[in-house]
Amino acid sequence: MQATTLFQGNAITVTDYRCTAGPDDQPFSEQHAGHSLSYVRKGSFGCRCRGQSHELIAGALLIGHPGDEYTCHHEHHGCGDECLSFAFAPELVETIGDARTIWQQGALAPRAELMVLGELAQASAEAHSDLGLDEIGHAFAARFVDVVSGEPRRRVNGNARDRRRAVEAALWIDFHASEEIDLDAVARQAGLSPFHFLRLFRNVLGVTPHQYLVRARLRRAANLLVEKDRAITDIAFDVGFGDLSNFVRSFHRAAGVSPRAFRQASRGDRKIFQERLAVH
Repeated sequence: MQATTLFQGNAITVTDYRCTAGPDDQPFSEQHAGHSLSYVRKGSFGCRCRGQSHELIAGALLIGHPGDEYTCHHEHHGCGDECLSFAFAPELVETIGDARTIWQQGALAPRAELMVLGELAQASAEAHSDLGLDEIGHAFAARFVDVVSGEPRRRVNGNARDRRRAVEAALWIDFHASEEIDLDAVARQAGLSPFHFLRLFRNVLGVTPHQYLVRARLRRAANLLVEKDRAITDIAFDVGFGDLSNFVRSFHRAAGVSPRAFRQASRGDRKIFQERLAVH
């Protein structure tokens, strides 16, 4: 595991984690030192925490709570993973919301509202955005609390083979997200009927295949809006949306701002960022 500290302040520390472990490597156990949110930006891995198993794919979150032990593994896939992790001081967590039911879930399935901020944070880490990692970290934590408040905790069903099939299907969707794919096509890849595949994917990963497809496209769009000076229409079609209006609606619903405003915020318009992206 390679760890690089990207930012360290009184309230937030941001670390880039890169793991190259595969199925032949032994699982490793650790303990969360404090509250943290680790955004999976690439690859996938499994995690066991508080008696529950989670499969984390691109866009998912590993949630840290002080003292919780967790075990990570790559039993079902060997591509490794990359995470951008935010560690929060107790004072900050108390300010934004420290309910144990929120921070003791272990993991969170990919959510569009958080993925766009995760990509913005990654862009900042790579010096493609004028926003500070601490600014984005505050917004990320606040949005996380807002998103999961009141949500029922998800329990994962399925054996090891089910989880492997779901993860492999998610990796396939992520790779082919810019193409025209449907439930039948992904189910064929998994070797299951569409009905059984839909239930398996949703039970294991917490989202439907179509939800993950749309969120994978939004995640790539957020990255391109920050890093590339390209027309928004071109970005919409390149990531897989069939028309501009659908892309704008979907992006606005996820980010709370239009693609154009998101780009402006990434380039230093803090008024947009503070008033619209940060949720309190």
